[in-house]
Amino acid sequence: MTDFIVGVRFQKVGKIYHFSANRHRDLQVGDHVIVETSRGRQLGEVAQLVDDPRRPENGFWKSVLRKATPRDLVARQVWEKKETEVVVNCRAKASRLKLEGVKIVSAELTLDGDRLTILYSNEADNKLDLAPLRKEMQKLYQVKISMRKIGPRDAAKIIGGMGACGLEMRCCSMYLGEFCPISIKMAKAQNVSLAPSEITGMCGRLRCCMQYEYDTYVEARKNLPRPKKLVSTPLGEGRVIKINPLKETVLVNLGERGTKEFPNEEISPPDHS
Repeated sequence: MTDFIVGVRFQKVGKIYHFSANRHRDLQVGDHVIVETSRGRQLGEVAQLVDDPRRPENGFWKSVLRKATPRDLVARQVWEKKETEVVVNCRAKASRLKLEGVKIVSAELTLDGDRLTILYSNEADNKLDLAPLRKEMQKLYQVKISMRKIGPRDAAKIIGGMGACGLEMRCCSMYLGEFCPISIKMAKAQNVSLAPSEITGMCGRLRCCMQYEYDTYVEARKNLPRPKKLVSTPLGEGRVIKINPLKETVLVNLGERGTKEFPNEEISPPDHS
């Protein structure tokens, strides 16, 4: 019998993790389940049924323990309110301890409430001693506490807010389950200004949206001449100064005739025969 693998998500727009559901083959997308994770027992939602799963490096998947009950869902709501309280108290204690550069982003309690993970970000590269903060929180909540550092993109995703483009909510908070690598090369391929205000998001990193149309631009540029290349046009020879991949046009410097824009089909290699 083939393995029945489901993808489980723990946040509304979070990363999907694979679990074996061989003992619960009636699971459907949208069902809530209880699973054992590295941070304790958690409640998640089945986001997908995996047709051709890639076996993990250790050779096996962790299993779905059981379906969630109405009582589990109520308990999760109670812990969510508690997590908000944890964040407020932790921020206050971090301020009192003068831990500069530390941003307390969120908190996660396991389903049974016996383990607490506090997520924070640190914009500076210096190593921080968070032992005093963890000790203070331990006194307050009497549970096992761990501090986990997250990157600026993950912090922005959790905090939410308006996107740099003006959307009421950032893409990462709406639907991006995972982040893809973004590079300056993507901006250059799309003729995006390299000014920091144009290419960086609210997280201070390169905007995730630059990946959306990158492949389209790369494909379109294949049939266009490169900038600075000498070409022949209906008005004579000139040098390419800019291309517009989506319009499939080329801006050419014709010397004394000035700069003109031509459809790509009117451009050809220079005739020096």
